[in-house]
Amino acid sequence: MSIAACPGCIAVPADIVAPVETDHAVDIALPGISCAGCIAGVERTLDAVPSVRAARVNLAARRVRVSLAPGAGPDAALAALGAAGYEALELDSASLSSASDDAARRLLARIAVAGFAMMNVMALSVAVWSGAEEATRALFHWVSAAIALPALAFSAVPFFASAAAALRAGRLNMDVPIAIAIALAAAMSLYETAFESGADTWFDAALSLTFFLLVGRFLERRARAAARSAAAELTALELPRATRVTATGREVVEVAALRPGDRIALASGARAPVDGVAESAATLDRSALTGEADPVGVAAGDAICAGDMVLGAPLVLCASARAEDSTLRRLAAMVEVAETGRHRYSGIADRAARLYAPVVHGLAALAFALWWAATSDLHQSIAVATATLIITCPCALALAVPAVMAAMTGRLFRRGILLKSPTGLERLAEIDTVFLDKTGTLTEGVLQLPDLDADAAAVAHALSRVSNHPVSVSIAAALRDHDAAPVTGIEEVPGDGVYGQWNGASVRLGRGPDGPVLDLPDRRVALPMTERLRPGAAEMVADLRRMGLAVGIVTGDTEPRARALADRIGIAEVHAGVTPERKAELVQAHEAGGRRVLMLGDGLNDAAALAGAHASLAPGTALDAARVAADGVVLGGDLGAVAETLCLARRARRRIRQNLALAALYNAVAIPVAMSGLATPLMAAIVMSSSSIFVVLNAVRR
Repeated sequence: MSIAACPGCIAVPADIVAPVETDHAVDIALPGISCAGCIAGVERTLDAVPSVRAARVNLAARRVRVSLAPGAGPDAALAALGAAGYEALELDSASLSSASDDAARRLLARIAVAGFAMMNVMALSVAVWSGAEEATRALFHWVSAAIALPALAFSAVPFFASAAAALRAGRLNMDVPIAIAIALAAAMSLYETAFESGADTWFDAALSLTFFLLVGRFLERRARAAARSAAAELTALELPRATRVTATGREVVEVAALRPGDRIALASGARAPVDGVAESAATLDRSALTGEADPVGVAAGDAICAGDMVLGAPLVLCASARAEDSTLRRLAAMVEVAETGRHRYSGIADRAARLYAPVVHGLAALAFALWWAATSDLHQSIAVATATLIITCPCALALAVPAVMAAMTGRLFRRGILLKSPTGLERLAEIDTVFLDKTGTLTEGVLQLPDLDADAAAVAHALSRVSNHPVSVSIAAALRDHDAAPVTGIEEVPGDGVYGQWNGASVRLGRGPDGPVLDLPDRRVALPMTERLRPGAAEMVADLRRMGLAVGIVTGDTEPRARALADRIGIAEVHAGVTPERKAELVQAHEAGGRRVLMLGDGLNDAAALAGAHASLAPGTALDAARVAADGVVLGGDLGAVAETLCLARRARRRIRQNLALAALYNAVAIPVAMSGLATPLMAAIVMSSSSIFVVLNAVRR
């Protein structure tokens, strides 16, 4: 699509360049780093850049924090990383800032306190249950109270806070009966200790209940910890600053301050911060947004979208829209809508938990009423109701899903799959359709060359290694084992190729009628390059088809290229030339038709489809936005782990159902015992703990 040049664009003399002022530090995403060697390589590369004062790599986040000299911008650091072979994207630090996970640390502290108190009180209870004398029993009760009450006051806060919030809102949740059970057990135990000096107190049962429920809550939080909003990641890819060209020079401004008609200077390797039009011919890498593998040439006046990367010569962009109206923002909005829909998914445990609160309240109330009517003994009636609440409290239910999640995610991680979503395993188990992106997902984004003679290989290597054009980079990588010819006077002409002089004659590496060509003095050498499949891609497709799943390719690349790849690996369904919006619509259409879609993709153009699919995975080399939108990340390069993930997900679903059946069986036996008044504190503590242990053992078995 061509757009008329922006009115009011001002010609600026090349010698007018004002100092570029930036912040002292920037964050740069490094999607491709994976090991300690990468850390050393990145930091060594950045140490050699004069404007970089310090660089610190965060391998887990795949980012580097770069401290810059006053007045220096990130372009030199980005260019150095690109030349060293690292994909590098500047991020908006403000969009990614988040508080440390203090809540998780507090939860872990509550677990430690509850567990320590539980073990000590149980040790004292053994002496009481073993027939201690009255004075010793009373002393041990008081010691238990001194340990348990402060521990409960600290550790049980999450349940009391959640229950209070629910009651204030006029509703019930699973924490209401839990809070009531803990409070009644502590109050009854304190009453027994102070006034009755009886043999029975419930301190140990209240502490074990609190401990096991906190463990379940912590496991669930750990499962959620890796997930962040993909919309926030997309926003972070929108650079916080841009270099605006004015009549008096250049100035660095916030991207939010850009308006239609502003002229923006883009260096080679930079991404466009807003939508606009090119003021001169340029070559763009649009693979992240469109999935098209080949670079795209644009002429003066052609449209450029936010997120497009400039290749080769620098470019001046005339903005045609504000940042909030950019292509990236529209894509971020699509992702946010898709994520909201997915979060409405209700897992097996969630559906079981909705029935829990009214049933337990009803049973406890019924037990109290029956015993009050039969005995008129308020103390005994409250004790039976308390026993019913405690013995039916959902330790096993709370652990049923988190325990399986923790066990299976550990196995998947060892296989090279990082699963992030707390309901991801359940949704992966329901998959019946798989959509695969092509460029960067099924393929490595690296092109393979045919065999060349020595002269052609040497000249092609010399010309290709000076350009950051993706095809040139691929050629240079393919010829890295060949010596480079002594080519002089090398010059790159955007949109045409790389020229030089070899043995006194002109040589050129550029685009031909049917792909890249090398023009030598005596002949033209075609360089037909084929995309290299990721390891395990063909095996993955075969395994998925053997599992009875429908498999299709959904790509923004051209129909011939997509069809050729599909034929190589045995896929019949191909959707080519698909826009990001169309990818998301295609997924939604299949979901609306009753299908359960797994989306596997790596680019910005896949983010909305990843977030909107029933389940999704992204390669470890994917952009941050795609990795965050997905339920899981394939850390290794082998796609064979994808089919294994679906098999393990189906096994996990069976384990979850088994655990819920164990919890139901436990309640079927325990509830009549509790309501009949036969449940002692010892019985409640042992049975409740045993049910939780059985659930965990079932979750971790092979």
